[in-house]
Amino acid sequence: MTDTATPPRHSPLEDALGLVSGTTLCAFSLQILTTLGLITGQTAGLAVLLSYLTGASFGLVFFVVNLPFYWFGYRRMGLRFTLKTFASVALLSGLSMLMDPRVAFETLHPAIGILVFGVMTGTGLLILFRHGGSLGGIGVMALYLQDSFGWRAGWVQLGFDALLFAVAFLFLPPLLVVQSLIGAGIVNVVIGLNHRRDRYIAT
Repeated sequence: MTDTATPPRHSPLEDALGLVSGTTLCAFSLQILTTLGLITGQTAGLAVLLSYLTGASFGLVFFVVNLPFYWFGYRRMGLRFTLKTFASVALLSGLSMLMDPRVAFETLHPAIGILVFGVMTGTGLLILFRHGGSLGGIGVMALYLQDSFGWRAGWVQLGFDALLFAVAFLFLPPLLVVQSLIGAGIVNVVIGLNHRRDRYIAT
């Protein structure tokens, strides 16, 4: 007989350690991404592109561009999720600004960098998801639009990424944009293989 009992939630300490672990992985992977001059999808990709175009710190831009999305998070996912997401975004922004002048790669082959970025980012996001957080942005808004207007969340996110990469072609060399697409694809594969409720239970 299958045990259908609800597993216990993570403790506050476990959640805190999970958020720190997930954001640290994502922050370091973004150092790899920006060293290669690449972008990624979703809100992080928008922040990376804006940081390239303006010369502003990615951490600062990422924090600012996420501000409008907390309302969607609160309406769709509740206060607990929104607070964890705010904490995750703030941590990622702070860690990115801390790492920028302190992390450098003497040699970084694009193929290795893209692979490590994709796997590390996907793993960091999985940790955040399993502790009830996220890095906010378009994904949360897409869920809200799906609930409110019936727009498919997946199509909303796909449309945003398509627009983002189309704009990137105007400012970045085509090869870098293609490499960026490969990196974003690896992130999605890692999440798709591991973030499955039919196989894994997360609380």
